[in-house]
Amino acid sequence: MCGIIGYVGHDDALPILRKGLSNLEYRGYDSAGIALGGDRLNVYKKKGELSALEAVLPESSTATTGIGHTRWSTHGEPTDANAHPHTDESGDVAVVHNGIIENYDALRAELESRGHEFTSDTDTEVVPHLVEEELASDRDLVDVVSSVVDRLEGNYALGVVVAGRDGIVATRSGNPLVLGVADHGTFLASDVPAFVEHTRQVSYPEEGDIIHLTEDGATTYADGKEVSREVQEVDWDPEAAEKGGYEHYMLKEIHEQPTALRQAISGRIDEMKGQVDLELDLPAEYLNSLEEVQFIACGTSYHAGLYAAKLFEEYADVRASAEIASEYEFTGGRDPWRTLVVAVTQSGETADTLSALKRAKRAGARTLAVTNTLGSTVTREVDDTVFIRAGPEIGVAATKTFCSQVATLALVAVHVSRKRGTISSAEAQELLSDLRGLPGAVQQVLDAEGQVRLAAEEHGDGDAFFFIGRRLGAPVALEGALKLKEISYDHAEGFPAGELKHGPLALVTSETPVLAVLTEGAKARETLNNVKEVESRGAPVIGCASDVVDAEKFVDKVFTVPELGELEPLVANVYFQLFSYYVANQKGRSIDKPRNLAKSVTVE
Repeated sequence: MCGIIGYVGHDDALPILRKGLSNLEYRGYDSAGIALGGDRLNVYKKKGELSALEAVLPESSTATTGIGHTRWSTHGEPTDANAHPHTDESGDVAVVHNGIIENYDALRAELESRGHEFTSDTDTEVVPHLVEEELASDRDLVDVVSSVVDRLEGNYALGVVVAGRDGIVATRSGNPLVLGVADHGTFLASDVPAFVEHTRQVSYPEEGDIIHLTEDGATTYADGKEVSREVQEVDWDPEAAEKGGYEHYMLKEIHEQPTALRQAISGRIDEMKGQVDLELDLPAEYLNSLEEVQFIACGTSYHAGLYAAKLFEEYADVRASAEIASEYEFTGGRDPWRTLVVAVTQSGETADTLSALKRAKRAGARTLAVTNTLGSTVTREVDDTVFIRAGPEIGVAATKTFCSQVATLALVAVHVSRKRGTISSAEAQELLSDLRGLPGAVQQVLDAEGQVRLAAEEHGDGDAFFFIGRRLGAPVALEGALKLKEISYDHAEGFPAGELKHGPLALVTSETPVLAVLTEGAKARETLNNVKEVESRGAPVIGCASDVVDAEKFVDKVFTVPELGELEPLVANVYFQLFSYYVANQKGRSIDKPRNLAKSVTVE
């Protein structure tokens, strides 16, 4: 959610922090600020977009140390006073913080009883006051921060600078941080895009680490002892986090889907043998004993889990379900030794998913993560990890990560099915062939972008939008509706097509466009019956259809889906993404940064 950037080095910090905050805008925010270090601190912060902060920043500064922050409000409204960085009364301590400090009320009351005065409504402000008190003993800043975090409850990522003290001290518990090391200095951030144009050499602090960043590098401490953390090279160039000539990141990322899909399957498929290589440590004995596979996720990742659950039930012959992570409990008499719990999370930091995962682990279940982010928290919590390898996704509304998640989960389904002996070599070859054909099929949809734009112009003023589908088309309908409501702010609903007649049909009018999945894997003929129901009420219908049905006889507009078996609904989803984008764009919405939303949801 919120974004952190920090720099200590030989270069001027101000332009680096400015660019870092700009790179973090995609995470969602409603205020921003910068603290420049040195013998005295200079703090600048404003509510609103970065342009408001730019208006109060100096043109230049000689400071070579600083921290910056983009805030997404939790405690206190978006105001100048509530923006980060927060300081103590002397102005010698500045702190940026992601997450929630759950015991801040008690800490604030205690500090106020000792004469501390607060100027914001935030939970964060207790931290600089606590640091101020600990500094009175003239201790090392690493020891000071360590003592302070011992008193904090909740989840947090913190960056602390103190006037006259060298560098930045940072720590994390339940919120992500990443370090970057370049020739000219050391970086701290909540996500790699904040500094990727400076370095691709990164490391990921673990829970509870205390890190001292200086111009020469970073020293990490765990339980008071110096430790080393593996340095990794991120596998994408700085240009991958730029718009590349597109009007919005979202449109660019929709068009990146063929590449993302090729990356997701590259080197993992042996089509001749009908096998998949994922380097998963899932013994055949364990897989043969499985009684259930549970997918836990939120939002778009949940829809990917719904799609995957249907593939697992069909090919792996095992009961499979997808549950919204915030509602998940490991109950119902399940045997933990015979239940595989799969956490699906783009960022690897989704708080609800991590909490659900911990509940599954406490019950004794084996766990697997499907994520896009190397070094993320989820990878340290699970028994095994499969990366979707989609590259950076900047737009808040997930696009290329959804298709890559489903493709990767399909690979896992084949892997598990072959080990269980529930799918023949020929069946596996057919599904893997379809996966190989997926990037090309998506490209065919992208080539028809002009048709989708015209449909959006014609139907974009609808009172509401319904997305319908059956079987594998049902999660795609849910995802299509989510995309439209996220970025256009229009009312949109997605549901299994058969549910129309059980209530939603009462809302259908001539001003209610219906978008239907009419493909292989989505029970197209049965869905056509539901199309007829809405058409008889005057609703315009847009169908994403393959040759499995003669859709042109029944719908107002047909978008052609290439033949691709069980993956056809996933291809249809690209039409829904484009439709949502052009509806939102013609309304002038903030497509990459929808109101009230954030890219990485790191609070429950």
